[in-house]
Amino acid sequence: MAEVLETLFGSKEKTRILRFFLQNPEQEYAIEEVSKRNMLKRDKTKKELDVLVSIKFILLRTKKGRKSYVLNQNFIFYPELKNFISKANIYPQSKSLDRIKNLGNVKLAVISGAFINYPKSKADMILVADGISRAKLKNVMSSLEAEIGKEIDFVLMTGDEFKYRLNMLDKFILEFLEGPHEEIINKISGLKRFIANRK
Repeated sequence: MAEVLETLFGSKEKTRILRFFLQNPEQEYAIEEVSKRNMLKRDKTKKELDVLVSIKFILLRTKKGRKSYVLNQNFIFYPELKNFISKANIYPQSKSLDRIKNLGNVKLAVISGAFINYPKSKADMILVADGISRAKLKNVMSSLEAEIGKEIDFVLMTGDEFKYRLNMLDKFILEFLEGPHEEIINKISGLKRFIANRK
């Protein structure tokens, strides 16, 4: 799906910038932040922003000599593009999800929310792991956020904490696992059976 979008919109850079602004319609961003959040080079970001400003998809604002960019919600195709991008924003195109396996002792990684177009979810990801590298985790999350165009709301907990919360029938955990979600990693024996028996 990512390749389809890149073909339709011309490039990875344009696809990421379109998705980024459509996912964050109220926010104004300086070019440096657009570039950083989408993991794109500044010159390519500037080139794509100039094109999007020229068709009035993005508005350029100048305040006290500082330029910022914001989505034009009155753009003629805004509703259609928002709908199109949200349908395309599904987890198979998030290549960085595979990198979660390399973070360390990951026992469970489940996704919902932004990854599967389920806005009712209270989080986008639950990650259960022991002794993982915080630096690697930050790097993976930054890559995922660049791919899906928004900040990822994730919950990280140790194996013992997850086990305790599950045994206490923690509402957040149960709602997440009983709602629409996808498993990336599941090394917790009996978890599927436990959830299935509650339904």
